[in-house]
Amino acid sequence: MSGSSDKSQQPKRRFHIPTAEELEKRRVEAEQLLSNTNIQIDMSTSILKPQHPVDNTPSEPTSNGTNGAQPTTTTATAASPTPTRAPLTPTKQARAYTQMVQVNELQRGNPLLSSIRNVRWTYSNTIIPDFEVGRSSCILYLSIKYHRLHPEYISQRIEALGRSYTTRVLLVYMDTDDSKVPLREINRVALLGDMTLLLAWSLDEAGRYVETLKAYEHKQPDIIRERVEDTYVGRLNSFLTSIRSVNKTDVLTLASNFKSMDKVACATVEELAMCPGIGELKAQRIYKAFNDPFVLPLNE
Repeated sequence: MSGSSDKSQQPKRRFHIPTAEELEKRRVEAEQLLSNTNIQIDMSTSILKPQHPVDNTPSEPTSNGTNGAQPTTTTATAASPTPTRAPLTPTKQARAYTQMVQVNELQRGNPLLSSIRNVRWTYSNTIIPDFEVGRSSCILYLSIKYHRLHPEYISQRIEALGRSYTTRVLLVYMDTDDSKVPLREINRVALLGDMTLLLAWSLDEAGRYVETLKAYEHKQPDIIRERVEDTYVGRLNSFLTSIRSVNKTDVLTLASNFKSMDKVACATVEELAMCPGIGELKAQRIYKAFNDPFVLPLNE
């Protein structure tokens, strides 16, 4: 209780706003204290300015009737120039150039460019491909509609490309529904020209392909490669589960019943269907995976 009574007895603090007379009195006192120094108080700006002492010693007159003091001339102080960015060195220019996707001038006006948002790009009239996403990576762009109008176009572009790039991508925009026949022709041209074929069903998807190829320019292929266990069971699972509807439990069942991959490949449909958990439909799929040809005849 004593503590509360002490707090109640303490006077409350109030803010004191000085009057004009008090401010004038303080200014006079400050001038008296600084009268013996070389500092002048500028009350208009409240900034302390150094005052240089004035030499009042009279000088001898010269022949022209003026004193020895040189006449003062006033010169206008030049305004300080606006700071500008220093020009890029050749090394920095080359680095900035390689960090952008180089776009061929032939692609000016292509609506695909508006879908490339996550990487910087610039036009270039010195490259042969449509897009250069690295020192050894390039992209040729083609739409199905344009291929129908100019079927010889892509062959000429691949021929002009030569062997200048290691990673060569043919990006095809599927802008029509009936694309089976032209896509077969494009696939043949890409195979003969050593091009990797990528299909995009929208301009945004095609733009993401360009961005991804640029972002992974210096990446190793291991980061997108499937990681397979370096054991017999791991490799067996990776191989057999690629067959439709076959899961890891089925793989263990086949391994325990047939003991080797060679016996699984040589088994008949009836022998596969006798394994628990593997029905007739799944047995037929496993059998076809080992016995059907990889390439179908052209008449099919």
